[in-house]
Parts: sequence; C-alpha cells; structure tokens
Amino acid sequence: MSGPLLRIEGLVAGYGRPVVGPVSLDIFPGEVVGLWGANGCGKSTLLNVIADRADLLAGRILRMPGLVIAYQAQQPIRLPSMPVTGRELLRFAGASRQDLPAALEAVSRRRIDRLSGGQYQLLCVWAALAGRADLILLDEPTNNLDPEREALLAKMLTPSRLARRETSIAPPLPDRGILVVSHERRFLEETCSRMIELA
Repeated sequence: MSGPLLRIEGLVAGYGRPVVGPVSLDIFPGEVVGLWGANGCGKSTLLNVIADRADLLAGRILRMPGLVIAYQAQQPIRLPSMPVTGRELLRFAGASRQDLPAALEAVSRRRIDRLSGGQYQLLCVWAALAGRADLILLDEPTNNLDPEREALLAKMLTPSRLARRETSIAPPLPDRGILVVSHERRFLEETCSRMIELA
C-alpha cells in the first residue's frame, strides 16, 4: 500500500467551538507517529475527531477505504460491576494473546477490577495493538506507568510489531499505523518513527 491510512487536511475540530486546528497530516502504514504539545493545545481533541468523538468544524479527514480504527482513551473505562479477567477482556476485544509479554500474561489471569492503574493501562493498550484495527489511536498511554512499565510500553510500540502475521483464520493484512499522544516528549522521541508538534 503506497497511500496513507489517514490524511487530514486543514482540520479544525472541537466540541461546538474550535479547540484545535488548523491541522494537516498523513499517517502511513508501518508508522508510529507521536503527537506532542503543551497541555490544552488540542492533542486529545484531534484523536477524538478522528474517532468520531468530537465535531469536525472545518477541513476534512480522508480514510483508507475500510479503515478500522482502535481508540484508547487516557483513562480506560473499568466498570466494577464487570468482574472479568484480563484474558476475557482481550478475547472480548478480539485481541490475540500471541506474543503477549510475560509481564502481561500474569496480569491477564487476574480480574481487571483488581489490577493497578498501570497494569490495566498496559492491558488495554495491548488489546488495541493486538486486535484487527488498521490505525491505533493512543491517548496518553504512559499515564499511571512506572519506569519499568513505560519501558515495556515502548517495546510494545516498536514498528516491527505493526506487521500482521498470517493466521489460519485471516489472510495477511496491510501494515498498520499508530498515532500516539503524549505530554512526554522524551518518550515519543525514543519510541516513534516521527513526531508532530501541535502549537
């Protein structure tokens, strides 16, 4: 595939009024793109409008035909009334446990209402990465992570993990892309293929 998974042209977005823009960018298969900027500059709003959770006020968003998007919010929802295990969560999300890091394998056997914030955050990121989405949107994925778990997250985001494998139930699919929002510039510089700064 030579074209972008996603193209944004002159985008202005918000919630009834402009919060971010104008912004233009492309995301190509195989890329991990970091989006950085000061608090309040509209990074999360940009992800939200891509995921149809905010208003597109101007400009346009062009998606590859059939594009499937996975969106991981800053604070993943965890309902105490749903005492499921991490494995059940991954299965519900359609996420493969193949290559699941050892640290998450142990976590996945526990109920999600008994996990720490960092453990649950990583499990939810894996659910997005190991699913069938073509484009994964991660909003502040380093939230609640100590240095050890942040290092594990960085390994999970390496571009080599983007290529999908052929399985008995699905044909090979194109490489995927990831758009990561973070206020931690150092993390993005060490992890991403390229960075975009929102003013």
